[in-house]
Amino acid sequence: MLTFAPGPSKVYDALSTYLQDAFNEGILSANHRSGPFMKLYQETESLMRQKLHMPEDYSLLFTSSATENWEIISQSIVESASFHIYSGSFGKKWIGFAQHIIPGSGGIKIDANEEIDVENLEISEEFDLIALTQNETANASQVPMSVIEAIKEKFPEKMIAVDTTSSMAGIEFDFSLADIWYASVQKCFGLPAGLGILILSPKAIEKTERKGENGRYNSLNFMIENARGYQTHYTPNVLGIYLLNRVLKDMPEIQHIDANLRVRMHKLENCIAKTKSLRMLVTNDATRSTTVMGVTGPEEVITKVKSEAKAAGMELGSGYGPLKPTSFRIANFPAITNEEMDRLIEFLSKY
Repeated sequence: MLTFAPGPSKVYDALSTYLQDAFNEGILSANHRSGPFMKLYQETESLMRQKLHMPEDYSLLFTSSATENWEIISQSIVESASFHIYSGSFGKKWIGFAQHIIPGSGGIKIDANEEIDVENLEISEEFDLIALTQNETANASQVPMSVIEAIKEKFPEKMIAVDTTSSMAGIEFDFSLADIWYASVQKCFGLPAGLGILILSPKAIEKTERKGENGRYNSLNFMIENARGYQTHYTPNVLGIYLLNRVLKDMPEIQHIDANLRVRMHKLENCIAKTKSLRMLVTNDATRSTTVMGVTGPEEVITKVKSEAKAAGMELGSGYGPLKPTSFRIANFPAITNEEMDRLIEFLSKY
């Protein structure tokens, strides 16, 4: 079954080769304090710079998931409170985690079709970090780099943290626009779930050290201390890191992936626009995701499309939360080939 679910999504076709190589190379038995693991960590960080254009002075850390990063940010980086700008369920969950740790955390909810009004955005001094969900998987919306740049220019004294769970390794980022970026690997990286990525600027590390939080197992100061020697604070998902390394080695530079995904999404948008019964969930192209397409329609039509797609060997992602009965989601992730996307577009065009 070819899956277009937006995570966990289709893994790269070369994964079976990577898994066998991991076994043959003995990396699965490598101690995380050993030379082979430290070399793997260092090489993977270098590949993140080469392929995703992560800045030279930014650091790569490994966690268990993007969800864990929500907790780490509030626990170890935020000094006063975080201010969240979000439009969907995952952004809402992030602020919920933040308020559990720091009750004074706040924010604003916007509509998926609504652009952030940076000019009139007011964030008081009590908030020292701005939290953005760059790509909201639940409703297929996104925040463009230009908006993050405008927020950075307006609030230079505040740190910016960006959730890129369903867009990192799919679209090109300007990492210099924020100090904290994070993701999980089960979406655009085309890998099985179980590994989180946390990228920090020197300013974020300095802020972490200034706060000095060391009271928990996943305290960021503890993680940073180990990462400086290309080690982790706990026995990590070595296989996940190895697979990430292999994907980064084999993938084109991010600008080429970005260009291809945008062409494919444009074709998909044109297809949906021409159908009789289906419409794009996000109608504003300025806030529509590049990596996740939300499609809406009458409940009976959505049920029929999903059922007939499955009969044709294709699985569509269900709508999320309250959107489930009247929508489905399509992953436009790099592990899905152009031929596979064309097959889906041809299938959808009959509706």
